[in-house]
Amino acid sequence: MWKMLNIWRWYSFSREQYDECMNKIFISNLNSLRQANSIAAVLAGVFSLFPLIFERDLYKTGLYLVTALIATLLAVFINYKMQRELVKNRFIYILTTVYYANVILFGIFLGVWLSPDNFAVTYMCILIGALSLFINPPQFNFFLTLGAIVTFSTATIIVKPSQFWVMDISNAMFAGFITLFLNWQISKLRLGLELSANMLEDERNQYFDQSTIDELTRLRNRRDFMQTFQRYLSSYRTSDDWLCIAITDIDFFKNYNDHYGHPKGDDCLRGVGGVFNNLTDAMGVYSARVGGEEFALLWFEKDTSHVGDVVSYIMEKMNAIKIPHEKSKVSPYVTLSIGVYIERCGASTDMQTLYDLADQSLYTAKSNGRNCAFIKGRDIEQYKITPSP
Repeated sequence: MWKMLNIWRWYSFSREQYDECMNKIFISNLNSLRQANSIAAVLAGVFSLFPLIFERDLYKTGLYLVTALIATLLAVFINYKMQRELVKNRFIYILTTVYYANVILFGIFLGVWLSPDNFAVTYMCILIGALSLFINPPQFNFFLTLGAIVTFSTATIIVKPSQFWVMDISNAMFAGFITLFLNWQISKLRLGLELSANMLEDERNQYFDQSTIDELTRLRNRRDFMQTFQRYLSSYRTSDDWLCIAITDIDFFKNYNDHYGHPKGDDCLRGVGGVFNNLTDAMGVYSARVGGEEFALLWFEKDTSHVGDVVSYIMEKMNAIKIPHEKSKVSPYVTLSIGVYIERCGASTDMQTLYDLADQSLYTAKSNGRNCAFIKGRDIEQYKITPSP
């Protein structure tokens, strides 16, 4: 019994799948609610013309217009909320309840008070169609429908002759069952489509990651770097004054591979990749592996004096991991040579030229003993940074 209850509550999905899908599509209820109130306002407004023109009945006309006014105000209010802020799910439940009560009371007026000597066919149609636009939890739909049936049955017993009671109440219960069944099926289908869309999106993201992430270091690869570099050149913020590009590689990495073997070489690359991954998290610097032992960095700076902070952070973290390198000519541990080039944002859109200038800075660092960084730029005087002892 409990299993069947949960199947009903979660539309035959697991609770996790249900929650994930509902969180994504629930906001669509707000747009559906706006549309439903707009439709209700138009229909009630049109209905108000008939008693006014043909019957001269201001009482009926007034009731129609009140229903239309409530629906119009709800539609306007929902449109206002959608443009101003994120509406919470609880608030959407309240708006749905107000809409449903307005429409159901209008249906009771048509099916009971307006025609006490006829069966309430109009009300049954309204009852079936009122929730068809929304994706709600089945228990919420159940209590709304149950409330509508109880309210209608009470009004029928009070207003209509007894010969109509059994038929009207039976029809209302049957219409309520159809309402719940149709809404359950529509919601289940919608959730299934959303779940399929989520799975396709996850697969797309997985394939995208596989094409843009270096499997060994978990950094972005050269393809992603070139795309990101082009985007940085054209999409910098107005608060950013300088674009910084750094090219770095591992000192004497061939010697490392020859001495320790390629599996250890892969471990070394993973260790260096971890340093750059931490750099991305700590300082917001984009990092990518663009070659065998070559890495590239991109970031923006407000002040050129802060560029050295990024370089010093890299050297500090490399000193901390202390990867042994017996065949290095500059240190007993693995070190990096770093070349940085700084350009004013918007001054150049030539990606290859800026990359070559950073590569020249790297060559300068290698020519000056390795295990250091050279920072250059058109508008700054070049300087060297070495790791702390």
